[in-house]
Amino acid sequence: MRPVSIGQWSPWGLLLCLLCSSCLGSPSPTTAPEKRAGSQGLRFRLAGFPRKPFEGRVEIQRAGEWGTICDDDFTLQAAHVLCRELGFTEATGWTHSAKYGPGTGRIWLDNLSCSGTEQSVSECASRGWGNSDCTHDEDAGVICKDQRLPGFSDSNVIEVEQHLQVEEVRLRPAVGRGRRPLPVTEGLVEVRLPDGWSQVCDHGWSAQNSHVVCGMLGFPGEKRVNTAFYRLLAQRQQHSFGLHGVACVGTEAHLSLCSLEFYRANDTTRCPGGAPAVVSCVPGPLYAVSSDQKKQQQSKPQGETRVRLKGGAHPGEGRVEVLKASTWGTVCDRKWDLQAASVVCRELGFGSAREALSGARMGQGMGAIHLSEVQCSGQEPSLWKCPHKNITAEDCSHSQDAGVRCNLPYTGVETKIRLSGGRSPHEGRVEVQIGGLGPLRWGLICGDDWGTLEAMVVCRQLGLGYANHGLQETWYWDSGNTTEVVMSGVRCTGSELSLDQCAHHGTHVACKRTGTRFTAGVICSETASDLLLHSALVQETAYIEDRPLHMLYCAAEENCLARSARSANWPYGHRRLLRFSSQIHNLGRADFRPKAGRHSWVWHECHGHYHSMDIFTHYDILTPNGTKVAEGHKASFCLEDTECQEGELGFKRTPVSPVPPALPHTDMCQSLSDVSKRYECANFGEQGITVGCWDLYRHDIDCQWIDITDVKPGNYILQVVINPNFEVAESDFTNNAMKCNCKYDGHRIWVHNCHIGDAFSEEANRRFERYPGQTSNQII
Repeated sequence: MRPVSIGQWSPWGLLLCLLCSSCLGSPSPTTAPEKRAGSQGLRFRLAGFPRKPFEGRVEIQRAGEWGTICDDDFTLQAAHVLCRELGFTEATGWTHSAKYGPGTGRIWLDNLSCSGTEQSVSECASRGWGNSDCTHDEDAGVICKDQRLPGFSDSNVIEVEQHLQVEEVRLRPAVGRGRRPLPVTEGLVEVRLPDGWSQVCDHGWSAQNSHVVCGMLGFPGEKRVNTAFYRLLAQRQQHSFGLHGVACVGTEAHLSLCSLEFYRANDTTRCPGGAPAVVSCVPGPLYAVSSDQKKQQQSKPQGETRVRLKGGAHPGEGRVEVLKASTWGTVCDRKWDLQAASVVCRELGFGSAREALSGARMGQGMGAIHLSEVQCSGQEPSLWKCPHKNITAEDCSHSQDAGVRCNLPYTGVETKIRLSGGRSPHEGRVEVQIGGLGPLRWGLICGDDWGTLEAMVVCRQLGLGYANHGLQETWYWDSGNTTEVVMSGVRCTGSELSLDQCAHHGTHVACKRTGTRFTAGVICSETASDLLLHSALVQETAYIEDRPLHMLYCAAEENCLARSARSANWPYGHRRLLRFSSQIHNLGRADFRPKAGRHSWVWHECHGHYHSMDIFTHYDILTPNGTKVAEGHKASFCLEDTECQEGELGFKRTPVSPVPPALPHTDMCQSLSDVSKRYECANFGEQGITVGCWDLYRHDIDCQWIDITDVKPGNYILQVVINPNFEVAESDFTNNAMKCNCKYDGHRIWVHNCHIGDAFSEEANRRFERYPGQTSNQII
């Protein structure tokens, strides 16, 4: 039939057509949403294991063939579009690297780029249908909000797989009641199925199966169990078997990935002659609770670890760093997968990997990238035993740093502490549960000496990430019915997993300031800043200046000179100053902001600026045995973005001549990327350091020195510590200190071998401190 143009209709005919539901083949109105034209011919489903009904690997059926989507350039915006295609309101996250297992068949889409507002995924930009250079190890997945679109009933939605799946695994102690120490390391294996918890038949149960179960539960290994005892015990108990025929290789990250069989509903005889499978796991060093477990850990050879995690908000997660030639470096994410991530997790005393992260999801590292294309089978005892490629600087960048999230044992520590009175679940007055063998009750913590380190432990224990603030007064939060102060004198290092691992006064409570208004509180955050000093720049710009006293009145007012300067013959004479530039980068995932608000900043008339932090850095000259012979401190004259680095974060060489014409600090603020700069001190502006930016304090501004007038010739250590009083929370305080070898002959000074405090191995640091006068030209 020849198509009819709208323009050929008369006005009355057109009006009649618009009123008629059958005009031009228009469908009659229904309550269901109209089928999107862009999605015609396409069907969508979620697949893979382990997953919940609203998450999984995205699969698209086109031309009768099911296929997947590559994770290259995949974003949350693309996930929003796909979740709507699947009948959900929106996406809450997305996954990469085949988290839900690799798919099969075609890879329909690659380099998918969506704005998030598209009605159909076919409206998004991509390389074209079926055009991809990916493998199924790069299949993308989505996590949708568990809320369906109203009236969404169409064949063009998720096809829920009807077969059973193992959603969760646990160990149930077979004996003993009452309060048991956590974590549970031995017991009957139970799996959660749609109709509840069931046991697993032990026919053919192997050590490989136990290894997978222990890994899922957060334990690095397993041990033999007394099966005769449990079989005898099983004869006296009733059991509900739901699973049998489990056969794992031992490298699987989840039991669902093993070969297994479910009992059918009409199976009357289950596990004939068998018993429930029993597993006994070996906890890592952090989670050993019994004396036997602790002895077992102590009996193992205690060599220095060659792998560590940095930048994670929770235990068992972070950027992977490895030790090579006494120096720490990162791992490139090429071919990074769950097997390699699991080797890292078990090596560190955790379980198997829950997620293998790529694209510097845990922040970008600094320095060397030691490994690339790591390919593990999952059975290696160390990441260094896996086949890998040694790379050059051109092969990979820190924007590709690999990370992990490990399975952790359930310890229940989050149930022994809570926050009350806050405006959100991430803040409030800290309450702890006490009682021991007696009745349990809740109490408050004395706010005396409470600070950022203690708050970090609380936020970690509650699973709320980092601490933004540790508060000593909480009068503005309602204390509710809890008014008793039950803990005082809390002192933490910041690395503890729970508050009860910190030192405190015990049952004796001694609080200088009484009352609920002076109790401890916290404000937690999922992200934090991370400051790092450019150590090479300190080494390159260090020099000595004999500065006349008449030019140091402002510096003396701000206490930037040694004590002996007070008795000097002002304004005659001079002070000998060790000067250098400091370039401080923020490599974290949140901006570094002063703790104090602008209303409490202190104006210094002499220098004409505000101090937002009284002490921002400490400068010290130390003897080899750690005795301080000279010191300096630097208030935050101005915290601002001098320059920013787009793309990969890293140290950029800012031209700083040792003796240029003097410039005020604010004159150096010429950013490479104005769109990234947020903080500028001029005109009483906001102070801070943006993520990916750095603040430069030139060698030629006041107080950017150490007064060494009274220092005798010799070999020393120059130490610079950023944020020394932990006033502002950071994700990692171990990299805040920088050390250099320093040789002074009374006239000249040599500064060399400068490095960040945690950049070396423990042995290399010992050698460094033992021989501070070594003349190595190594620059770190």
